[in-house]
Amino acid sequence: QSAPKLIIQILITGTQIFGKALLEAGRQAAKSICKTPSTGGDRVGCRGCGECHDRSLTDRLTREHRMTLDEAHLILNAKRGDKIEQIVQNYEHLFKANGPAEAPPKAAPAVAAVRSHYLQSKVVRARERIEQN
Repeated sequence: QSAPKLIIQILITGTQIFGKALLEAGRQAAKSICKTPSTGGDRVGCRGCGECHDRSLTDRLTREHRMTLDEAHLILNAKRGDKIEQIVQNYEHLFKANGPAEAPPKAAPAVAAVRSHYLQSKVVRARERIEQN
């Protein structure tokens, strides 16, 4: 056989082996998504996985609100041990800060405040997630 033909055969064989290994790694990663617990004890791998059928309350709440309890505490700037009054106070502040702007007085200069319905909905879901725990 000639050298170029041998080199091409080696490249093709190497590519096939690499492709099969990559495919198998992807399959294993997809299987392990549902089985890997996060550091906070809530399992977040079940968000898009149809193979997960864990029936625990924590997992159901995580899927329903699409956030873990730790994420909810981070969004509301609260710690796990904080009283519900402090969490509600943080919620009200963040909800108001991201809500629609009130009409400014005529004399006041128009300051463009950043308002976000997306952030406001995250704040609402975070409060619901903490309250339902």
